[in-house]
Amino acid sequence: MKYDIIVLGSGPGGYVTAIRASQLGFKTAIVEKENLGGVCLNWGCIPTKALLKSAQVFEYLKHADDYGLSVKDYDKDFDAVVKRSRNVADGMSKGVQFLMKKNKIDVIEGYGKLKAGKKIDVDGREYSADNIIIATGARSRELPSLPQDGKKVIGYREAMTLKNQPKKMIVVGSGAIGVEFAYFYNSMGTDVTIVEFLPNVVPVEDEDVSKQLERSFKKSGIKIMTSSEVTKVDTSGKGVKATVKTKKGEEVLEADIILSAVGIKSNIENIGLEDVGIVVDKDKILVNDFYQTNIPGYYAIGDVTPGQALAHVASAEGILCVEKLAGQHVEALDYGNIPGCTYCSPEIASVGLTEKQAKDKGLDIKVGKFPFSASGKASAAGTKDGFVKVIFDAKYGEWLGCHMIGAGVTDMIAEAVLGRKLETTGHEVLKTVHPHPTMSEAVMEAVADAYDEVIHL
Repeated sequence: MKYDIIVLGSGPGGYVTAIRASQLGFKTAIVEKENLGGVCLNWGCIPTKALLKSAQVFEYLKHADDYGLSVKDYDKDFDAVVKRSRNVADGMSKGVQFLMKKNKIDVIEGYGKLKAGKKIDVDGREYSADNIIIATGARSRELPSLPQDGKKVIGYREAMTLKNQPKKMIVVGSGAIGVEFAYFYNSMGTDVTIVEFLPNVVPVEDEDVSKQLERSFKKSGIKIMTSSEVTKVDTSGKGVKATVKTKKGEEVLEADIILSAVGIKSNIENIGLEDVGIVVDKDKILVNDFYQTNIPGYYAIGDVTPGQALAHVASAEGILCVEKLAGQHVEALDYGNIPGCTYCSPEIASVGLTEKQAKDKGLDIKVGKFPFSASGKASAAGTKDGFVKVIFDAKYGEWLGCHMIGAGVTDMIAEAVLGRKLETTGHEVLKTVHPHPTMSEAVMEAVADAYDEVIHL
């Protein structure tokens, strides 16, 4: 069959791309080897949030007396928590099925492989298109010293569907995946240790945010080992032993399970890139500003390209790609204004430059910070951990960066993203009336602190 556009992969990059293509009048098909929605809907963004919500509710029950409530008998059902998460994922995947039908997109089930001449082979059947968009995503990365066996050394997929809750867990890596699962399992009652190679947890975040998360996690009973590396594992016994190299020497940790959360690996093998002649560098498909590869008619978006490996980035890239194909006037994506969110507790959200990055650029900056301990809404909610930190250019008032850690901050960061997109100045944010009492007031107060006008601190 012949299409205008075929999308290879149905994650948040692929299915969003297909829908936008159909809206623009393209005859569109999507190829998927497993479940519609890809990793994000089935094994990532969505089901993990369901697990984290269960953990949060369980935390509320444990601390009910802090709110003047008495809950005498409560417990967790680990199987039921996992089942709820899977049901949420299944529901979202069915939602994508509905969207495919609604937008008249053909779903081709099977393993797709690119061929020359703008064709895709799907399990022996050939399809052609004027344009092919690669959106095959990524998977859990494996380290040579930490091979995953799916039982004692696991990745994020297995971490979401364990049959039994482990008593002890070692989490290797403290990026978003690592700290989210560390929070979940710790809340459920597992003894959790995080091992991080770099000096700070969540190392891509502003250093103040990293230090705050470490304090909050330690208060919750999570053990943290930074500047440490797992050099080997022994799975021969009942559990697993990890040899960890630290500044003080080697240490052997014992646990039931090790979760390897050391990043992701692009899914670019065995999809026909070599057959077509598409250029790859350092595990990424090289593309221009509008996602064209070096071979005309072949495009790539999402985790297989050099941009940030985030669901919302993949979606934005796919929309830009097909709008450009439709002849619309579109601007290249600003990768300096992409929000990052981590859904542990406290949550983390950030956009733009960290304080260190701004200083390293030699910029003259104003920095403001407002703790949630001074927020009326946070105090009333019992969620006083964390703060909002803002960074402005001292001369022009440009909003260079915003970094948040606290309850619900992943829903607050969009204000900073929009403000930066519209080239808002610090003065304009300061004079924008924020509602009281809300957590979002902390943004205004942090800006006020940067300009020495803070009221409630």
